[in-house]
Amino acid sequence: MPQAPKIKKIEALPADEAKWVEFQKISWQDQTGKDRVWEAANRKTRGAAGVDAVAICTVIRHLNRKPSTIIILQYRPPVDAICVELPAGLVDAKESPSEASVRELHEETGYRGKLTFISPTIVSDPGLSSANMQLATVEVNLEEGDEEPEQALDDGEFIERVVVPLDELYERLVQYDREGKTVDARLWHWAAGIHFAKTML
Repeated sequence: MPQAPKIKKIEALPADEAKWVEFQKISWQDQTGKDRVWEAANRKTRGAAGVDAVAICTVIRHLNRKPSTIIILQYRPPVDAICVELPAGLVDAKESPSEASVRELHEETGYRGKLTFISPTIVSDPGLSSANMQLATVEVNLEEGDEEPEQALDDGEFIERVVVPLDELYERLVQYDREGKTVDARLWHWAAGIHFAKTML
């Protein structure tokens, strides 16, 4: 059985060793004309599309089952926790976010589907980072007897996929939190929106 991941050491990262991110000192003027300084993190991998990453809301449709979605569990060193997330990944230099969403869904989950929606470019933590993304919806249609596909993970990726009925997603995330896992904000917001639409409108 694979060993549990663990943090061995945390230290400052010299700028010349950083492959994926860089720190920026942003000098700017506020609405009153006062000079101010902001510290930010910036991705160094943004390609021609101008979008860093995609996250994928999957809808699995099956004639004899309730609509479901796919979530993934993976260890994330910055928070030292198993995170519960949407399938997601960086947009390659020469691909579009739409292409990346279908590719990343297949790599991380094994499922192939059709893109049905992609959001405008959005940001997750604009007080800290310039990182941006687009949120895609990919529909997967399954037939009776279809077998669960194999993931196409890169070396060093340890991703567990979980198929969850959409009407159970919110409660499943609450349970994962109780188990000590950390739920990604994008996934939580999507699940909470579905839940609130059913219970509060």
